[in-house]
Amino acid sequence: MKPKVILAYSGGLDTSVMLKWLVNKGYNVIAYVADVGQKEDFEKIKEKALKTGASKVYVEDLKKELIENYVFEMLKANAIYEGQYLLGTAIARPIIAKKHVEIAEKEGTNILAHGCTGKGNDQVRFEFAWMKFMPDVEIISPWREDDWLSEFKGRKDLINYAKKENIPIDVTLEKPYSTDENLLHISYESGILEDTSCKPNEDMFKLTKSPKDAPDKEIEIIIEFNNGVPVKVVNLTGNKEVKGSFKLFTYLNKIAGENGIGRIDIVENRFVGIKSRGVYETPAGTILFKAHHDLESITLDREVIHLKELISPMIAKLIYNGFWYSPEMEFLMAAINKSQENVTGKVHLTLYKGNVIVTGRESDFSLYNEALSSMDVDGGYDQKDASGFIKIIGLKFKMQGVKK
Repeated sequence: MKPKVILAYSGGLDTSVMLKWLVNKGYNVIAYVADVGQKEDFEKIKEKALKTGASKVYVEDLKKELIENYVFEMLKANAIYEGQYLLGTAIARPIIAKKHVEIAEKEGTNILAHGCTGKGNDQVRFEFAWMKFMPDVEIISPWREDDWLSEFKGRKDLINYAKKENIPIDVTLEKPYSTDENLLHISYESGILEDTSCKPNEDMFKLTKSPKDAPDKEIEIIIEFNNGVPVKVVNLTGNKEVKGSFKLFTYLNKIAGENGIGRIDIVENRFVGIKSRGVYETPAGTILFKAHHDLESITLDREVIHLKELISPMIAKLIYNGFWYSPEMEFLMAAINKSQENVTGKVHLTLYKGNVIVTGRESDFSLYNEALSSMDVDGGYDQKDASGFIKIIGLKFKMQGVKK
């Protein structure tokens, strides 16, 4: 019997060539397509895989689980990589990889394959998860194998192979960049964007309008959270209310995109040590991260907030580097989930031409005391007590002054 391999398949040039290449090497190839919200014709992709030589094709709908069990967990942690990147690609990989293993177990094989480049982050994101859930996994990573690299130097060789093998392709050598899309975001990398001074063309963007083309009208919304998770959006301007994780998220993607919200252009540091330029659109995520962070300002203790400011970048780095299923991630997320027990309330926001402006927040668990904060009433606070506090804390400064 031919050895059975489960290939992560997108229908693009690389994985289509890989599918045929593996078939020609004597493998029984089963294609696995993960639907994480990318706008694709999955029936067409399935048909293409079968025509290219796959013996079977799995198309798995992972959208709702991605939002509820991965994106919202990341949101609780306020995890943003290097202060800007909302981890749109990175957060989708753990669920894709886990389902990959489940299919392999169902098919009775431990051979898994992916089309990730040896220069990138996705190879570790997939393979670390595979190792977690299938310790005896055998991994085929063509872009790290001599026989593949000797045959394919770049896109020209891939296109020529596809033509020779009658693989239908929709790409040309002139394609200006590569993309990765899911419910949270779309990324644009490589090609013309490898020149860090190159300004992206406006027609590149798919999810968001340019802020200059967004409506000259403010949109007022309220986002309601329960234990750190968004549960409802109310559009006060449009008189609309949306509940449910998937509906809520797709609705925020729509109104954020229409108002030019969610674009960034950054140079980030890959796990392998290479700097990479990426342009990202993250409409709903941009709004939700800002709203969630703001609600914590009134519901979390000061020291808990400061600890989260230390933990959040750690979690972002773990997600970025493929450590979602690691023991250190589990440890840190236990603390995050404890911090979210009272992150319940509403955040009022205004959306306008690329901007997300917080205009108010409210919660039954608010630690904000208006009387204590007031400049007009004492609220039970004796200002004279501050003298002793300042004297005690100030001793260190006096001691430093004496030494001079």
